[in-house]
Amino acid sequence: MTKRESNGAANSGMNRRGFLARGGALSGTLLLGGCDGLFRNDLVQRILASADSLTEAVQRALLTPESLAREYAPEDISADFKANGSINPDTPDYRKLAENDFKDWRLTVGGLVETPLTLSLEDLRGMPARSQITRHDCVEGWSSIGKWTGVQLSRVLDQAKLKENAKYIVFYCYDDLGRGDTEASRYYESIALPDAYHPQTILAYDMNDETLPIPHGAPLRVRVERQLGYKMAKYIRSIEAVESYDDIRGGGGGFWEDRGYAWYAGI
Repeated sequence: MTKRESNGAANSGMNRRGFLARGGALSGTLLLGGCDGLFRNDLVQRILASADSLTEAVQRALLTPESLAREYAPEDISADFKANGSINPDTPDYRKLAENDFKDWRLTVGGLVETPLTLSLEDLRGMPARSQITRHDCVEGWSSIGKWTGVQLSRVLDQAKLKENAKYIVFYCYDDLGRGDTEASRYYESIALPDAYHPQTILAYDMNDETLPIPHGAPLRVRVERQLGYKMAKYIRSIEAVESYDDIRGGGGGFWEDRGYAWYAGI
């Protein structure tokens, strides 16, 4: 698996954006309409899981590990970049950090690693940075182009030294979309190692050459440019390397995946 840095423009691959957007929008509509019982049906879950695995396998077969999402020119940056998901977490620990401009914020990296890490924003900014201008595609059907700067996730994982049985990277966040004010109701997301080590997968602390604003995930969000927006967790507080996500929360691998969305949201 190569980990070299690249800033080239992307070539195109198999486009699943339209299919996933329609499917995700339908899922969201059913959930909001009180039809989430559909996703608790065992047969439906098996069908969705099979389709998800098939499309992931097909796309990974068509794209090399370093196939890039398209990168754009500065003049292409959207004048108004819509914020997806939460826009201002109301959890007490996040509010306290925000009041102090995140000076006390720390990112912990643990799980199946040889060297657990605790990193400040200053630590992350001291690592080699990557900037990329990419298009954010939301499952709701809208897109915006923005410039992101941060450290490649691969650099952080290399510093933590993953154990051989690590297969997935899980992001735990401050925002409480479940409105339960518990650990289980907070946002989380996961990606496989090939995506974690992709050169465009970065932990972004700047947006459009300015400090990442709160609506877009301050102080840190992940950019997974070959996947849909809900995979790009915002307000990150910790990262965990795991062998399986089956026993985490609802077992779907993410907040929305636990509610019926596809785990692999490649575009």
